[in-house]
Amino acid sequence: MYRFILPVLAGFIFFTAQSQTFTELADTKPRDSEAAWRGLKNNYNFSWGNTDTRYPKYTIPVKQGMENPDGGSTAIRLTAWRGERVNAQAVLYVKDAWQDVSVKVSDLRSGSHIIPSAQVKISPVAYVMTDELNKDGKGGCGHRPDPTKFDSSIVADILDHHVPGFTVEANSTRPVWVSVDVPANVQPGNYKGTLTATGAGSKPLSLSISIQVLNRTLPDASKWSFHLDLWQNPYAVARFHNVPLWSREHFDHMRPLMKMLAGAGQKIITATIMQLPWAGQTYDPFSSMVQKIKNIDGSWQYDYEVFDKWVTYMMQEIGIDAQINCYTMIPWAMNFDYYDKGSNSVKFIHAKTGSPEFASYWMPFLKDFARHLKSKGWFEKTTIAMDERSLADMQSTIKLIKSADAGFKVSLAGNYHKEIEADIYDYCIAFGQHFPTEIKAERDRQGKRSTVYTCCTEPFPNTFTFSAPAEARWLGWHTAAGNYDGYLRWAYNSWTRSPLQDSRFKTWAGGDCYLVYPGGRSSIRFERLREGIQDFEKISILRRELASEPQKLKKLNDMISNFTMEGKAGQTTESMIRNAQQLLNRL
Repeated sequence: MYRFILPVLAGFIFFTAQSQTFTELADTKPRDSEAAWRGLKNNYNFSWGNTDTRYPKYTIPVKQGMENPDGGSTAIRLTAWRGERVNAQAVLYVKDAWQDVSVKVSDLRSGSHIIPSAQVKISPVAYVMTDELNKDGKGGCGHRPDPTKFDSSIVADILDHHVPGFTVEANSTRPVWVSVDVPANVQPGNYKGTLTATGAGSKPLSLSISIQVLNRTLPDASKWSFHLDLWQNPYAVARFHNVPLWSREHFDHMRPLMKMLAGAGQKIITATIMQLPWAGQTYDPFSSMVQKIKNIDGSWQYDYEVFDKWVTYMMQEIGIDAQINCYTMIPWAMNFDYYDKGSNSVKFIHAKTGSPEFASYWMPFLKDFARHLKSKGWFEKTTIAMDERSLADMQSTIKLIKSADAGFKVSLAGNYHKEIEADIYDYCIAFGQHFPTEIKAERDRQGKRSTVYTCCTEPFPNTFTFSAPAEARWLGWHTAAGNYDGYLRWAYNSWTRSPLQDSRFKTWAGGDCYLVYPGGRSSIRFERLREGIQDFEKISILRRELASEPQKLKKLNDMISNFTMEGKAGQTTESMIRNAQQLLNRL
């Protein structure tokens, strides 16, 4: 197919969100030629695609199940458990600009039974700028002050459900994401409906959708066992929406974002107990949610107003209430803030772990923090959290924490160290590492959490904006294969300066800093990650059910065991997910 490069022009598709507007950035990548687009039989085309593909904006989508560009696929059949969310992706592609486009779905019917259209979310997919892995292909870590040094392009990722009507520009493609939340109380059966696109100057274009609902039920996300830990950044929300920190407006803007996180089964509230725990690595630095005040006589007092507001909001208004991880006692830069009443100024103490200065700063706080947490009924849910710290630093700091209050829990995301394993309640180890079998069994017996994380290090699997969508779902299966309790990713919403347009950052590969977008917008990456979490829950249910059917259980466990780097060899991510999904629905 012939392609050529057009001059840099900004797209003219506008998306809105609560007074925020944005225009997609231009793409300088090669695109299908005018002649190729003119060769299409119809001006306006609507077909089913698949959720494994990020459809390029200026390319005719003729691959991955759409071999016939003039016809495409007009029907799709999905399979779901009751209570499950299933996703599909349709694609609009046009020769001439199509204005005032809207996409709606009918009720899905099976005889007299109905999945209401209100259970289906339709989201035009918007494009965001991304880049690539490091030049050696070994990951996405490292400073990137000059974006021109990395190959950049726009990719489909933002699920913009805010759009009431939109324009598909001439000679372009616009994906449409379709999410169906199957009610937990619906009758099993084959439910059929119609997806219809309407717009100015054309008759409606329709696609058929059917969902085979099986006689199995996935519980509500609040009851999922998967220990999901995506770190929240409330400071980014206040900056993006230009509202005062911790104001009612701030909490209102966070609500759709955090509700979406709760709907994926999030277990942990991310809290900060010191200024810049990660040395200001994000565009919006984290401040301390606890003010430490040194009085003129040298005594200490602590203000928990912000901490209490944040935790109460997340627990009572959002429903994330299993655990509070408080970062950190061992920051990247060993500088510790406090307000000095004597000089009426903010000061910092620089101290190493194990030093008298370190202990004199943290011991009074830890004792008072334990008192405060117990008064709120939160002590048993709270951990003092560290990430990627050395064994020696962890050993001395754990000793200090336990001397302040032996009941304190500790969490760590980092390398596995057998020397401190017994002291870590919530231990998240790096991708590729494993808990010894007997250690994991003992941790399970004690009710401890044992999880895995990925970050910028891994070229695969990952959730960069350029990562293959199936990689996010693969992570859920890998969690099951490694006998982990869940998964951690360091940034749920640490947005870049213009997150709706450009996911690149001065450090790390595009999308490393965030999984979702302002205004409560989901992403292809986040939805596929959520699918993997659902798979993990289905695996747990099936393993219990099949305990008395060893042959079926062996089939399931054999499939799960493939989801390691060794087991993946020679297989595509997409085919692995497809085969595994089919097995889950057959057993």
